[in-house]
Amino acid sequence: MNFLAHLYLSGENPQLKTGNFIGDFVKGKNLTDRFHPEVAKGIALHREIDWFTDRHPVVKQSKDRLREKYRHYSGVIVDIFYDHFLAKHWNRYSEQVLPDFADECYDLLQKQSEILPEEVNFLLPYMIKGNWLVNYSRLEGIQKALSGMARRTRFESKMEQSVADLENHYDSFGKEFELFFPELNEFCVRWIKSN
Repeated sequence: MNFLAHLYLSGENPQLKTGNFIGDFVKGKNLTDRFHPEVAKGIALHREIDWFTDRHPVVKQSKDRLREKYRHYSGVIVDIFYDHFLAKHWNRYSEQVLPDFADECYDLLQKQSEILPEEVNFLLPYMIKGNWLVNYSRLEGIQKALSGMARRTRFESKMEQSVADLENHYDSFGKEFELFFPELNEFCVRWIKSN
């Protein structure tokens, strides 16, 4: 899952949300040595979400549709596709409108800038200016996200071409997201309560 899903799956706890958001940018195991315990818990939740997602058979179907062309980047692309479906159908998952949720998240993250990894502090102004969390709901927003990621990869990824694959298999990716996401959401609710 990508930024929008990680923020949504954190629930209402601001520290947990911050940790979950920065999870991809934090390495190592001794998280409580470096972060507030709730931020560390958010980083751990991020890792659990990735673990659950990477092993789920429905997600595997989505990735397999892309694997021949995009190889190991297929998982990154599916994460972005799934954020698109979450943003597009946001009102199915939240009573709060997406622009308000996005603004709250941007505000929270800006206030936490002193604990954000350097890469996140670099990325955040671009995210806010482009309103990524809201614009994931549009194919143009997904195109921008994937093109930006393609420019930052070490090797040729062709990720910028993948929106065509989303359009060609839109219903299949959408149905797979709808099957998968409630299970992931339930997994996160249980994990948060038990940790």
